[in-house]
Amino acid sequence: MIVDFQHHFTPRELMPKDLGRRKIVSYDEHGAPSFILHWMLFDLDEHIRMMDEAGIDVAFLTSAAGMCADLDKSRLCNETAKKAERDYPGRFIGAAHANPLGGAEALRELARCKHELGFPGVVITSETNGLYLDATEFEPFWTECAKLGLFVFVHPALKLNQTQQFDGYDMARSVGREFSLVTATIRLINAGVFDRHPTLTIHMSHLGGGLSALLGRIRSYQDKEFWGTLDNVRHGMKPKRDFDHYLQHNMVFDTAGFCGAMGAVRGALIEIPVSRIVFATDYPQEIRERAAVRDFVKELRTLGKDGEAILSGNVDKLLKQPAKAA
Repeated sequence: MIVDFQHHFTPRELMPKDLGRRKIVSYDEHGAPSFILHWMLFDLDEHIRMMDEAGIDVAFLTSAAGMCADLDKSRLCNETAKKAERDYPGRFIGAAHANPLGGAEALRELARCKHELGFPGVVITSETNGLYLDATEFEPFWTECAKLGLFVFVHPALKLNQTQQFDGYDMARSVGREFSLVTATIRLINAGVFDRHPTLTIHMSHLGGGLSALLGRIRSYQDKEFWGTLDNVRHGMKPKRDFDHYLQHNMVFDTAGFCGAMGAVRGALIEIPVSRIVFATDYPQEIRERAAVRDFVKELRTLGKDGEAILSGNVDKLLKQPAKAA
């Protein structure tokens, strides 16, 4: 069974009524492109047609509109995802949308998603509201996710906390978001989040932002004595175990974010065990054509056993009770 673990939608109620076949790009207050609206985000019939052509059985539904959003938008996204499950039996799995900094009400919504709606994971962004994932303000959220047994899908922030260095050429989206994922991974591990919550699973999108290319350097800087930061409270902080232990036990990475480019997947396999990688497309944002998704699946299959593990063999890393194939 093939599950697309990064598959996006937007509730129709949050889209312009006169959208038609236009594409509308939104910009943040600093002028950086942030999000693109188009009809495919809410047309789930088209999603199913793509999935059928590509051979994808199930899609894990997340909505940018509900990532770290207010309670009303979170609930709307959750109810819409649940309706998709009912309308297309066996084809969609909803993600919980609950603001990790939203306090008691957001945590109650998170619990409702687990117990009432039956969602297996929750989606957040890699940074939000001027804070990063190692901030103490996130600790109640990590505690609740571990208690509920929900995996946490970390999507790149649609609005970065700092954008000055990405002030042109659409760099906030093309590389800024990937940088955010790399730093989120380092922060989660070195801040001891997994030491405090050893059962917590983080699903890091976009192959960790291309983490593999930097792992040699990242590992080196874990040697705090060598780099002279051992006595520095902030920069000398490190987890109880080796950095790679957490990559191999608490983190799962997906293949989305590189527009179906196989070079990114092959590069990731040099450093990340294939057992920690799952299939994802980022449809219908970075990939929108049915044929492009179909070809991505075919190319993954050329990797042989590794490709099959990514496409379907590692589903249980995130879905403890895998959905039945359509």
